[in-house]
Amino acid sequence: MKILVPVKRVPDAETKIKVNPEGNGIVDAGVKWVVNPFCEIAIEEALRIKESGVEAEVVLVSIGTADSQEQLRTGLAMGADRAILVTADNSDPWVIARILTKIVEKESPDIVLMGKQAIDDDSNVVGQLLAELLSWPQATFISELKLADGNAAATCLREIDGGLETVKVGLPAIITADLRLNEPRYASLPGIMKARKKPMEQIEAGSLGVDLTPMLTIKKLVPPAARQGGRLVESVDELISVLKTESKVL
Repeated sequence: MKILVPVKRVPDAETKIKVNPEGNGIVDAGVKWVVNPFCEIAIEEALRIKESGVEAEVVLVSIGTADSQEQLRTGLAMGADRAILVTADNSDPWVIARILTKIVEKESPDIVLMGKQAIDDDSNVVGQLLAELLSWPQATFISELKLADGNAAATCLREIDGGLETVKVGLPAIITADLRLNEPRYASLPGIMKARKKPMEQIEAGSLGVDLTPMLTIKKLVPPAARQGGRLVESVDELISVLKTESKVL
């Protein structure tokens, strides 16, 4: 079995983000970059499948600048077997899905296991777009994964409005990971040392023969308004009065 795990490089959730002067992006200086947490969960689940006794190869793929090698090495240190970096200066979901389609055609994985969304743009569409382009079955935002039918299918538990839903998909399939799927491991020191020697293939996005024209354009980014300080009130009656007359929420 081969499991392909897309990995995205995103700003750390604790990093202070500043909008650039042009208003169409963020200031990179001083930003700490990490593996997208949902991608990290997908890596962990792929490794658990391999460690369960299934003969599997875990392949990582990242689409971005050369700096994304750092996040791929993190995944390799966790235990993935090899990595692919597709160099492209574009984060448009449609472009990413088109590129991933070519990588899937090249690698022929049994499962594409990916995070349900990235914490920088929260688009939550790449997995679904990829399933459509490949005409593959999909199970999105899953919280439990079990292989079935002699590893020819996967049974997935997913959260829906009002409860839980169990779906079964034949492989190959696209599966996207939710937060509650697992708790990712930390890379061990031996794993970090081994990661330096694991293969990482680099591919230019332009060589894949896909349309790299973005369908999404960022017109303007605006930082959130600064919060005002809190205020102490003397009684419940005063609180209600303030909510009515000043905040006008009652």
